[in-house]
Amino acid sequence: MFVEVKARSDEAFGGGGAAVTAWKQQRIVRMATDYLARHGLVDAPCRFDVVSVQFDAGRPRIEIYTHAFTA
Repeated sequence: MFVEVKARSDEAFGGGGAAVTAWKQQRIVRMATDYLARHGLVDAPCRFDVVSVQFDAGRPRIEIYTHAFTA
């Protein structure tokens, strides 16, 4: 499992989940593929999750998106 964590102090530029664009997803997939190859895990199943942390009202609000995107 690979997890991308995005934190925001407000939603002026969208939430943390919105920051994981198609370009960012491609980059994460390339790094994951490289990691799996280097560790001999080419056939291992993997998933990509995104965690968004919002700090706009004192207490952090956390959202977890399991299986956020695929390779």
